[in-house]
Amino acid sequence: MLALSICLALLAAVGNAAASVLQRRAAADAGPAGTAVRGWWPGLVRRRVWVWGAVMLGLSGVFQALALATGPLAVVQPVMSTELLFTLVLGGVVFRRSPDRRTWWAFGAMAAGLAAFLALAEPSGGRATVPAADWLWAGLAIGVVAVVLVAVASRLPSAPRAAVLGTATAMGFSATAALLKDALGRLPDGLGAVFGTWQLYAAVAVGLTSFLLLQVTFRAGTLAASQPALTLGDALLSVVLGVWLFDERVVVGVRGVFEAVALAVLVVACVQLARSPLVTGGEEGEGTW
Repeated sequence: MLALSICLALLAAVGNAAASVLQRRAAADAGPAGTAVRGWWPGLVRRRVWVWGAVMLGLSGVFQALALATGPLAVVQPVMSTELLFTLVLGGVVFRRSPDRRTWWAFGAMAAGLAAFLALAEPSGGRATVPAADWLWAGLAIGVVAVVLVAVASRLPSAPRAAVLGTATAMGFSATAALLKDALGRLPDGLGAVFGTWQLYAAVAVGLTSFLLLQVTFRAGTLAASQPALTLGDALLSVVLGVWLFDERVVVGVRGVFEAVALAVLVVACVQLARSPLVTGGEEGEGTW
């Protein structure tokens, strides 16, 4: 079952990578950063590339839901951080470029760091559903931090603003995944139980809000500034939520030092990959993709 969950998470990561590429292109082509939101959104929705990006994001959501229904949150979301690796591959195909040696090293380091962290932490177990009281505290904490990050981002220059907004967006997507997993935990009681729980509708609301914030994040700065925060923020917060809300077990102890090293490798590699022309589209120097 865990192998199936990992495979589904990898498919979701491919969908996210494709969506990220397509929607970043659409957002960058929608006009200058100062364009009014009223004129920006209709133009964005009319762009075919943006629509295809939204379709890919929807397919990714389906695969993610299936992965969450069959595996721990602390496994599914970190595996989905491989979307950056798939973005690199897709960038190579679309822009007909081969990765340089530094990019290949970063590619290998990120894959190795993620694999090492999951192997050392061994996320497992957990309960299928979460008590409402636990959601109250988790939702309050995530909501307050996300609002503060968005408020702070408005006072920052382009690159830091994109990174901070990316972190807030990642928190929203991580919360969406946790809510969706909680709702799907009621599947043994039938589809009626899933559609009758508030978690499903909360997941839709938080997911849509995060999706809108993602578009703002893309317009705030380059992909190199926002993608590491988006990718790693979602993965790391999901491990925390898996332990906190679902009682998933993560091995620490003596392994904690090695897990920290694996995470450090993952972070550095992620930042390096996000700067690759194959991820950004080769136009980072111009400030847009």
